[in-house]
Amino acid sequence: MRKKLARAALAGVLCTASAGCATGTVASSASEPAKWTLVWADEFDGDRIDRSKWDFDIDCWGGGNNERQCYTDSARNASVEQGVLRIVARREDTRGPAFPPYLAAQQPDPRATAVKPFSSARMVTRGKAAWRYGKIEVRAKLPQGQGTWPAIWMLPEDNTYGGWARSGEIDILEAVNLGVECPAERGCEEGGENTILGTLHFGGGWPDNKFASTEIAYPPVLDQGFHTFGVEWGAGIFVWTVDGVPYATKRAGDWFTTASADPMAPFDQRFHLILNLAIGGGLAEGRAQGGVDESGYPKTMEVDWVRVWQCAPGNVRDEGSGTACIAGSDE
Repeated sequence: MRKKLARAALAGVLCTASAGCATGTVASSASEPAKWTLVWADEFDGDRIDRSKWDFDIDCWGGGNNERQCYTDSARNASVEQGVLRIVARREDTRGPAFPPYLAAQQPDPRATAVKPFSSARMVTRGKAAWRYGKIEVRAKLPQGQGTWPAIWMLPEDNTYGGWARSGEIDILEAVNLGVECPAERGCEEGGENTILGTLHFGGGWPDNKFASTEIAYPPVLDQGFHTFGVEWGAGIFVWTVDGVPYATKRAGDWFTTASADPMAPFDQRFHLILNLAIGGGLAEGRAQGGVDESGYPKTMEVDWVRVWQCAPGNVRDEGSGTACIAGSDE
């Protein structure tokens, strides 16, 4: 989510049915085949966020994308209600730390604050749960409107190869400006913006970072319902899915890090999960109608469940690779 698509032209391609990409809704994976073993989940069945599973990033930095929100840990911005996690962006001037802790320490005033016109939440499993390879799925309902930027993504737990993007970033799902209608020359789909993205970030430290992205039109995402966004990740392979249908594959050779000659690096380390709703920022504000429409707030990203599987031991050809459970991984 940070220091990325806002600074470069989108490299993904728009998929169509003829290209073999997902265009319809199928049943989500409520029960997984035995080849996958469930290792972590949050069904949000209680009446509050489970702090043994989740932490919060609290800052007004803007994610390196000039986003317009301050992230808080307030129940006004993140709560569990009737079995659903609700991440809520509100139009309200909000003050908080100007930088995340790892950047604040490098500033002349580490305690500097900033004010942004929106509040929201960014929930992380950092320090609580991280995985090397597996299948990650999140069933979520995405907000619509110009300037909205919901994301389900992963960052390295240990930054083994150095700072962003040398240690990589895995974007399971991003969407901007859903439902917004605008002229075709501005990149909108008929009936409203309806595309979703799956992306890897890698290469060198900013501004020498690179990315590989696939974007598809997926009209069902505008139906005001829940959809399941996922990625299957093994040694040297990623497969992105929506509602159980694969729509993109990336393999070793599609990525690299300047910190290692190993073709699996940097995606051979543990990554933690992030759920957030950003407002504005380069990717959102540079597309569709442009900028941020401040009407219609609050905006809410709802999450029904989060589930993480790993390849069952009997299916692993190469110990720890996770590839035996991924269709087409041995092609």
